[in-house]
Amino acid sequence: MGRLENKTAVITGAATGIGQATAEIFAREGAHVICADINEEQMKKTVERIKGNGGQAEAWHLDVSSEKNVIEFSEKVKEKHGVIHILFNNAGVDQQGGKVHEYPVDLFDKIIAVDLRGTFLTSKYLIPLMLEHGGSIINTSSMSGRAADLDRSGYNAAKGGITNFTRAMAIDYARDGIRVNSLSPGTIETPLIDELVGSKQENMGEQFREANKWITPLGRLGRPEEMATVALFLASDDSSYVTGEDITADGGIMAYTWPGKMLIEQEKWKKGTE
Repeated sequence: MGRLENKTAVITGAATGIGQATAEIFAREGAHVICADINEEQMKKTVERIKGNGGQAEAWHLDVSSEKNVIEFSEKVKEKHGVIHILFNNAGVDQQGGKVHEYPVDLFDKIIAVDLRGTFLTSKYLIPLMLEHGGSIINTSSMSGRAADLDRSGYNAAKGGITNFTRAMAIDYARDGIRVNSLSPGTIETPLIDELVGSKQENMGEQFREANKWITPLGRLGRPEEMATVALFLASDDSSYVTGEDITADGGIMAYTWPGKMLIEQEKWKKGTE
């Protein structure tokens, strides 16, 4: 406890999923958490839960794809807090779009605008609040930034961009004492999964989860709090000599080249899942 004592942390996409879990764990570790999201109703519930558990948190509306909105947000944060110590660029969207020649341009633009451009904008306008004293920036990438998915080239492009953008930021700000790393989750049980493939109660949602449990070496989907603990490591002094890295937390999916033997010995392999 107390690894983030007296630190101010900004978390985008804090209303649900990984962002919500991270806001809660950061607050438990002593940080004052600025929760930012476009989902104001859910975000306020997150803040209320943090405060109810004795933590410090506040809710701010933020559309990371809007430069005007990000500028206004950064100015208000500066006016109220003066500085920040941690920035978790976690806001993101995802959606299948088909093969590239069929992919809707507006969908591609939206995913790039929120995931990649949003990470750039929040970093650009909040880094000045870290320059005098240093800090830690964590960008949410994805295993989909390391390898490709069928019909999701926009998301692959955005997350691949975030991974390398992280390295560029790490080099730019290392001598300013600002560490920059990315977190690349695998398939995590979040509301975004419900939106993409359906809930656990729906047939497609159940099939998707079973397939992922089968193909993941650890035999299950990840939990938001498991990503939050990785973000905590990167935010804290425990990772004081770590910068420019991409931490993949995917249950082992990226560890193998092809699932050949798993396909051949399906029944044996499936028995290992939860």
